[in-house]
Amino acid sequence: MKKIALLALVAAGMLFASSGEKGEFEKKGFLTTKWCAQNDLFADCRLESYHCGSEGCYRNWVPGEPGKTEIVLYVHDEGKIYEIKPSGVHVSELLEKAANRNEVTIIGKLESDGKTIEAMEFKAPPPPKKSFFKGCL
Repeated sequence: MKKIALLALVAAGMLFASSGEKGEFEKKGFLTTKWCAQNDLFADCRLESYHCGSEGCYRNWVPGEPGKTEIVLYVHDEGKIYEIKPSGVHVSELLEKAANRNEVTIIGKLESDGKTIEAMEFKAPPPPKKSFFKGCL
């Protein structure tokens, strides 16, 4: 009986120690680009800002140059912008499933500057249901 209790105590200690080492940080908010968040354009954020950084930037962009995507999470409750540094997440998957969406949860580590999240994973809300308009136009 003592062995079982001791094993359970050791297992619980290991579980507690491993969860503390991860240093997980979790925030929920609106995923968008830095330019759109600074200009209060959330649902109206232009998709070109995901490629070159701001509205109308495609006019000066030379094809072949790498994009200047600055993805951020705007947390409504705090009114704060957290920059996202993808670490365990592919940028293409993040943009496909969570760009310009509210209630996106980013899980990772908060860097020492307090403004950057090293994203290990994310949770996006389900896409809106398809609807059919039954009225006359």
